[in-house]
Amino acid sequence: MKRRITGIGIAATLAVVFILTLASATFAMGRFGPSGAGPNPTPTSGGTVGAYGPGGYGPGGMMGGYGAGSGSGFGYGPGTGRGMMSGWAQANQNQPAISLDQAQKNVQAYIAQTGNSDLTLDEIMEFQNNFYAIVKEKSTGIGAFEVLIDKWTGVVTREPGPDMMWNTKYGMMSQNSPMGRYLGYTNPTGPMTVSADQAKQIAQQWLDQNQPGSTTEAPDQFSGYYTVHTLKNGTVTGMLSVNGYTGRVWYHTWHGAFIQMKDLGG
Repeated sequence: MKRRITGIGIAATLAVVFILTLASATFAMGRFGPSGAGPNPTPTSGGTVGAYGPGGYGPGGMMGGYGAGSGSGFGYGPGTGRGMMSGWAQANQNQPAISLDQAQKNVQAYIAQTGNSDLTLDEIMEFQNNFYAIVKEKSTGIGAFEVLIDKWTGVVTREPGPDMMWNTKYGMMSQNSPMGRYLGYTNPTGPMTVSADQAKQIAQQWLDQNQPGSTTEAPDQFSGYYTVHTLKNGTVTGMLSVNGYTGRVWYHTWHGAFIQMKDLGG
């Protein structure tokens, strides 16, 4: 039986095409670093989803923050949202930044809004351009997802990049998400083929090639990937993610300089 195409179906299809086109344009404009690393590692580049060269999300990425009551459901924070293409470090910088404690409260409110009692805040970090936080599952101890908090509005959004594209349980492209189900997206199944030790080695090899003198901490595991803090002279300088199935590296360029962090032991 042929599927009947309705106006709603056409609109939904066009919306998906628009979002994917917008994402592709964003990847074309952003930059993650000179190369990526595979399990060997093998340098890679390009502008497609999961690529590590010229393409990627920049600070003006796709997922701008939405405030509480905006009706979008994408984020939590005081006031109204700034729209899809807003940059975290580009608006409202003429007003004082919120504190680390306030950012923590906003993330905890965001978690409460999910209605998932298994989620808890594990750590929160302040960078020049944003706050960053890891939300973990209490039952497994594995990272559920990563979020960014706008330093001037307090708005909480899901982090672009690996959290959205590689997260096999909570990501935008997972079969658990509306978009993933609509597109019939299928995530890798079974245990990750890259271990935490291998992810750390891959991250170090990438740093040796691209940021000589930098080292790594133990990776934080998520469903489908790992995120690793990078260090120089014992001080945090940034972070990168390693795909748990391919070993590819995705460097987080959007944070800016590290300022401080709070480990909540979630």
